[in-house]
Amino acid sequence: MNERRRHIYLDYNASAPLRAEAYEAVCAALAEVGNASSVHGPGRRAHGRIETAREQVASLVGARPKNVIFTSGGTEANVTALTPRWLKGGKPHALTRAFVSAIEHPSVLAGGCFPADLVEQLPTKADGMVDVETLLARVKAELDAGGRPLVAVMAANSETGVIQPVAEIGAALAGTDAVFHVDAVQAAGRLDVDIAAWQADSLSLSAHKIGGPQGVGALVLGHGDFRPAPLLTGGAQEDRRRAGTENVAGIAGFGAAAEVALRECEKFTALGGEMAFLVAGLRLIWPDTVVFGESAARLPNTCSFAVPGIAAETALIALDLEGVAVSSGHACSSGKVSASHVLKAMGVEEELARGALRVSSGWGTTRADIEGFLAAWRKVSGRLRPVGAGEAA
Repeated sequence: MNERRRHIYLDYNASAPLRAEAYEAVCAALAEVGNASSVHGPGRRAHGRIETAREQVASLVGARPKNVIFTSGGTEANVTALTPRWLKGGKPHALTRAFVSAIEHPSVLAGGCFPADLVEQLPTKADGMVDVETLLARVKAELDAGGRPLVAVMAANSETGVIQPVAEIGAALAGTDAVFHVDAVQAAGRLDVDIAAWQADSLSLSAHKIGGPQGVGALVLGHGDFRPAPLLTGGAQEDRRRAGTENVAGIAGFGAAAEVALRECEKFTALGGEMAFLVAGLRLIWPDTVVFGESAARLPNTCSFAVPGIAAETALIALDLEGVAVSSGHACSSGKVSASHVLKAMGVEEELARGALRVSSGWGTTRADIEGFLAAWRKVSGRLRPVGAGEAA
């Protein structure tokens, strides 16, 4: 049987299936020739595809099209934003420190272009929410000392699905010399993302999380005066904000996916019912199942859980053999044996964290998929859990 058809795919947070509209846009772009920087007809047509996509992506997050900078993905967008070299009103606005929440994507935790000693991780509460009080206190101290901090907080966590209070943080930082960056990779198309309402100075996006092709993303700038210095220089592409020949086909697919994601965003909330059904089913199998971030507001498509005594590594292999694709956390960190840094920041014991699995659904998920996963989980977990560690229903 064909492998793609055999699997129940419940790993949308790692990479969503390519939407038909994105596929068509990519194929149409690949069928033509032309460098978007060329002035001849083919070049102008390629340029036109990019500008159409720029408008589509801007609409997804309430931005101005001119403020969309296409990148190779969310990681490049994050690293571009995490630089001490920002401009305010066109003049240098050097930043002195980066404050990042402890649950950020690895590309943010690494600090981008900031020296390691100028990157400070800020704590998270047990429910997976950023400790806003501590964050704002540290920012205030930096501002009072004459510093100019960058604050990076993701809109929604890819592992737990916990939604962060970015609008509250943005409102508190507005009017200060602090720069506010939001990783919106998991939130776009799933929440009402509005860069102006969040008062963010920049946010990052990734096409393949919303059904676009892999290898393309965007850094979107806010409505204010803050602008980061380019990460890639040497060419006039992207209005001199990101050098290098644009990935026209990828960008066109990104734009098409963004248009569909915006149109269907409200439908995404319906996935919350399937996740509730999933959680109920998990606890029917093992009553002591732990759902991480359960008390906080979460993305309607995401469930991170663990059963004491079951290791994620062996569970993932067993589920895959049963035709079910799920994850253990950040796809960028897959293959690592160490416990999730997100769960560690939440204070989860390491042994339990090592058993964490993530189920993430999307527009193609059906009740039959959830039921199929639960059937497979009942089978493999009963085999993997040590005798006497718990009682299955």
